[in-house]
Amino acid sequence: MTRPPLLHSVLVDSSAYHALAYPGDDNHHSALAILERLEQQSPRPRVFITNFVQAETHALLLNRLGRAVAMRFLAAVADGRTTLIRVTADDEQRALSIIERYTDKAFSLTDATSFVVMERLGIEAAFAFDRDFRQYGLPVLQP
Repeated sequence: MTRPPLLHSVLVDSSAYHALAYPGDDNHHSALAILERLEQQSPRPRVFITNFVQAETHALLLNRLGRAVAMRFLAAVADGRTTLIRVTADDEQRALSIIERYTDKAFSLTDATSFVVMERLGIEAAFAFDRDFRQYGLPVLQP
């Protein structure tokens, strides 16, 4: 079996956080396998999240899994192992342009800002389970 290439940077999407937190998620086992691979890689890749994804994930976990899970997520982001990137006004404008240009896609503003941040910072891959990242043409981690 061929090992995936070493990564230096990964952006995590709310779909991955939900899959990790909820054993009933269809992607739970895949998410755990990806997380294990990232944690075993030496050196470990730098993990990023945007403030938009942080807000989206908090709301998702709060509404689906409750306050305690949502609070654990916020604490995990604050612990310093994940780099929080603030979406800039330029990022938002570029994301809006993407949404307008891809009329055949239903990219959310949060996902589009993630695309822009990945491109701006040269982040190599997304840890995501929604198809938007692939549809936009970005590499997505596989189990």
